[in-house]
Amino acid sequence: MPRTLKLTLAYDGTDYVGWQRQPNGPSVQAQLEQALGRIEGRPVRVIGAGRTDAGVHALGQVASVTLDHGLDVMTLARALNATLPDDIRVIEVVDAEADFDARSNAHSKLYRYRIITGPWVSPFERRHVWHVPQVLDCAAMREGGTLLCGEHDFAAFQAVGGSVKTSIRRIDRIDIDLRRPRELPAVGRSVTIEVEGNGFLRHMVRIIVGTLIEIGNGRRAVDDVARAIAFGGRTDAGQTAPARGLFLVQVSY
Repeated sequence: MPRTLKLTLAYDGTDYVGWQRQPNGPSVQAQLEQALGRIEGRPVRVIGAGRTDAGVHALGQVASVTLDHGLDVMTLARALNATLPDDIRVIEVVDAEADFDARSNAHSKLYRYRIITGPWVSPFERRHVWHVPQVLDCAAMREGGTLLCGEHDFAAFQAVGGSVKTSIRRIDRIDIDLRRPRELPAVGRSVTIEVEGNGFLRHMVRIIVGTLIEIGNGRRAVDDVARAIAFGGRTDAGQTAPARGLFLVQVSY
């Protein structure tokens, strides 16, 4: 009898073209579908909560799938992890309601972006952070983040060529944390930016981060955030931060 499952995954997105299956390279979705297809004995389609871009990572991506196989959830998780590449892990598998859809049922998503400031970055961190050599004014960045919270038209904060019906989204919070990492005992800081909201446009979090970094290094004023929201042109917002520092942390239902 068919059953619907909710899968929670973690992955290092460095070597993938993104979550979504694409013809130009390996995707996380395709790897998961292939692993499930071997167990199910037929082609399987999974639905992901968020279409993370090429190079973006996940600590808590969620996917839904309908299977006929009767394996219990713990055995299925072990079987998938024995088949999947080492940079993709299934954290949890649970039975879900028949109509559960990982994308359309999601209420909010939490993203985390990691930055290291200072003259150098650890070789063990370089694939998972954005190295920004300059000292950042995190107080100004927090002011800019406050202006982004709430429901706005985020047209200026999406990739050029987006085709969504509406660019109105709601950001519930933006938190910016500054600390000194142990691998940089004398210089440098770790800056973490967390963005939580009800939905995100393509590259939206990365453009938000890029805009806040430009505020932090003095290239952009805090008031530029309000102008970007008001005018909605892509050039009104900041640069697109590199994919490697971004993590999908949690999807709430």
